Amino acid sequence: MTALLILIFCIGYSLIAIEEWSKINKTAIALITGVLCWVIYTGIASTQVAMPALTHHLSGISEILFFLLGAMTIVELIDAHDGFDVITSQIKTLHKVKLIWMVSLITFFLSALLDNLTSAIVMVSLVRKLMSDTSDRRYFAGMVIIAANAGGAWSPIGDITTTMLWIGGQISAQNCMLKLFLPSLFCLLTPLIYLSFRLKGNVQTPNKSIQNESLQTKVWERNLVFYLALMLLLFVPVFKTLSGMPPYMGILLALSVVWILVEIVHRKKESEYKVQYSVARALQRIDVPSILFFLGILLAVSSLEAADVLSNFAETIDTRIQSHAMIGILIGLLSAVVDNVPLVAAVMGMYDFPMDHFFWEFLAYCSGTGGSILIIGSAAGVAAMGIEKIEFVWYLKNIGGLALLGFLSGAAVYLFFQSTIY
Repeated sequence: MTALLILIFCIGYSLIAIEEWSKINKTAIALITGVLCWVIYTGIASTQVAMPALTHHLSGISEILFFLLGAMTIVELIDAHDGFDVITSQIKTLHKVKLIWMVSLITFFLSALLDNLTSAIVMVSLVRKLMSDTSDRRYFAGMVIIAANAGGAWSPIGDITTTMLWIGGQISAQNCMLKLFLPSLFCLLTPLIYLSFRLKGNVQTPNKSIQNESLQTKVWERNLVFYLALMLLLFVPVFKTLSGMPPYMGILLALSVVWILVEIVHRKKESEYKVQYSVARALQRIDVPSILFFLGILLAVSSLEAADVLSNFAETIDTRIQSHAMIGILIGLLSAVVDNVPLVAAVMGMYDFPMDHFFWEFLAYCSGTGGSILIIGSAAGVAAMGIEKIEFVWYLKNIGGLALLGFLSGAAVYLFFQSTIY
């Protein structure tokens, strides 16, 4: 039965990969795969064992989905108020190479302050406001995914697996930022340098008359919504640290404050005008299928975790591979296929190394950046996939190889410094 569970997961994963040929929506495939995997697991264990496990995993999945829902709604509210014009009006260059460097570096450092998921949502939405050509936007979105995951890996609050290792006492914040900054930066710079030679010319900007279907907001309204929303997004990791509450509570708090602000700003306006900037309209515009796709993928992966497939795999590679560096790289590569959270959780329970041991640091880097290799390998990738409608195979052909090259170059930088300086 366990073999059947793995088979169903692999079939579902394959059908998602060939969506553009099969013409079957990936969200439907992900959902049916998640459900079938849990049905099979119920046969492996029993209803009495499977249902509590499903409830436990659904709790963690819901945290991510609520976070995604809140962040996407805030971004839509910013967009409805033309808030991104605050940034786009300051960007004077239209040269593709200069622009992709600017967007990638902003994402890299923003991800360290926020987290990779929120940063990806904000920056991909910003890219949509900067250029109209779909092909260009896809390359930029691909670099946003790589930059967001690389930026999150070196910050204790930037990626959930780094946060897990930090809270668990495996790594310290100062040591993590000191030793992982350069590897993470090389993970970004390697594909960025390659694309700098490939991209030519200037970007095409969107037609403002077509872009703004509704009445334009006033400048003070635009600035107020943009800056308050940005400050609240930056406050989310601070709220988590101060209150001990999970990130989705912080994003829901941020959404409620922005919601109240929008209601106050437009309270005296006519209903026909006010509805254009309401949260109800923002909720209509967010990409719900992407959220359901994420639900299906995480359900399928959690069934593998419940069946001990992931933990058994981790133990297998530990007994067969004696190099801890190679184990870290394999975990990073595997995190492109399945959720890195259960993988890291399994590995954390296998070793008893002291704080700031090189393996914990290397694991934080590998698990955080390896997800960029496939577009569904990270929350940032799934969010970008939904916003920009990027096909799995297109990303694999055009970005996946660059992400792998960046991942390996960053790993080489870390191992070099570890063996020569640290």
